[in-house]
Order: sequence, then structure tokens, then C-alpha cells
Amino acid sequence: MTLPNKPKLYSSKRTWLAPLLYLLAGGALLGLSTNLAKLAGEMQLSALAFLFWSILGAAIILLAVAAYRRHLPPVNLRTVEYYAVSALLGVAGANLLFFSAIPHVGAGFVALIITLPPLLTYVGALTLKMERFQLLRAAGVMSALAGAFTLAFHKLSAPDADYLWILLALIGPVLLAIGNLYRTLRWPVGVSSDALAPGVLIAASMLLLGVGLLPGFSLHVPMDRSLPMFLIVVQAVVFAGQFLLLFLLQKSGGPVFLSLLGSVGAVVGVPVAILLQGETSPEGLLPGILLIGAGIALLNIGKAKQVPDKAV
Repeated sequence: MTLPNKPKLYSSKRTWLAPLLYLLAGGALLGLSTNLAKLAGEMQLSALAFLFWSILGAAIILLAVAAYRRHLPPVNLRTVEYYAVSALLGVAGANLLFFSAIPHVGAGFVALIITLPPLLTYVGALTLKMERFQLLRAAGVMSALAGAFTLAFHKLSAPDADYLWILLALIGPVLLAIGNLYRTLRWPVGVSSDALAPGVLIAASMLLLGVGLLPGFSLHVPMDRSLPMFLIVVQAVVFAGQFLLLFLLQKSGGPVFLSLLGSVGAVVGVPVAILLQGETSPEGLLPGILLIGAGIALLNIGKAKQVPDKAV
């Protein structure tokens, strides 16, 4: 009598376990990415050039994987719209703001503000009826945001704070939140994650190429040293893994759970910025990280509790 229930229980466990693993791995890559961007700036590599060549490299990697698996990105009016809008919101626009701001506000701060999309995404998902209200998940989002605000408040209170770049960097989370909702609402029917990811990155590289051709911008990479090119290659691999995991998480976890990528990225990115790049430890770091960790736990528990309802 118990045998028929085992596959369902196993399936329920996989339903929440897979998104959690995607979240932790993707967030770790995101935290690493912000620190690589700071290193690139120290190598006199512009944010635009670093972002363009890294995304182009990641697009090539994922396109090769998609070709091997015979999941090439489909090209039609519907998917081209999806690639372009997703690229503008979640890849080219947000990352260009973040990477440009890092030399002015630090990799640690950028890693922290990427934790801000959960509330915007959650409110948007509730408004659009993509998500029904659940106390545990709402508490998880608020806990993660409380952790982010604890850390960000001290940054803004610093006497040497660059308010212009802080404000510009804060536009990035808004773009990410809108992108989280858009990708779920407009996901092309029947198209897999590993086909969409290279399509979006190709579109993002084309957008950045267009910016690079404008007066006053450049895609130049210093070739007198090997380190800038090495950083680009490493970032390309990081981006390839990060965006593939992002689309897998989008499909399996939904836009709100996806938005916690930034919280995990902060837990990884901030300590790396402090320990390996010599940035000053933000005040309130420990309570901030604990609140963010509690938020991730509550959101994951809330998602697990939703599984039986969906199965009915």
C-alpha cells in the first residue's frame, strides 16, 4: 500500500532540492563574478569591454553545448523578442551598471545590492498573480532584505560614499526584478533552458557591441599583458555556468526564488572582496549574512510546503 506513494514523495523532494542546488551554485558564481570585475578594472580593462568579451565567450560556450545536445536556440518573432528584452534587463543593462559602479563603490557593495530584487520581484509576482501569498515565503523575503539593508545602510553612511554611483548601481536591482518576472511570463512554450540561455547571451553581446561602437566607448582589451585576457576567459566560463543555472532555476523555482541569487552572491562575494581584495569589512556584516541565510531557508521551506498543493 505504501509503494505507490514513494515516487510522489521522491518527486516532491526533487522539486525543492534541485532549485536549491541551482540557487547555491548560481549565487556562488554571481559572487565570484563581481570580484572578477573589480580585478579587471585594476588591469585597466573597461567595464564595457570586460562585459562584452566575457558575455560573447559565454555565449559561444553555451551555443556549443546547445549544438552538442541538439537544443539550438530557435529563431522566430516570439523568441527574438524574448532574447532581446531578457538581454537588456537581466544581462547587458544590469551588469553594465554593476560593473561600471564597482571601481567607485567596491565589489562588496555591488554584491550586497544584488540582494535587493527579492522584494520587488515578490511584490510584482503577487500583483500579477504569479504567486499566492504565503507567510513563510513573505517572511523569507523580508529577512533577506533586512540583511541587505543592514549592510547597505552602513555603506551609505560612510563619509566617502559616492552617492551618484550608489544611486546608479541601485537601478540594477530594479532591472533584475523586472527581468525575473518577464522571463517567467514570456517563456516561449516548449523551449528548453539550455536553448534559451545562449540566445539571450548572444542578444546581450549584440547590444553591448552596439554600445561599444558609440563615440566615447571602447571594446579595447590591453594586449601587453596576459592577465586581462585570462580574466575574460575565466569570466566567460563563470557567466556560462551562471546563466545556464539562472534559466534552470527560473524554470524550476520561479521568479521569487530566483531573485535570491543575489543574496547567495553576497554571502560569497562580500567575504571574497574582504579577504582576497583587501576591501574594508562592512559594519553589520555578520547580522546581515545571518538574516540573508534565514531568508533563503524560509523561502525554501515555503516552496517545499507548496509542492503538495500543486500535486493535488
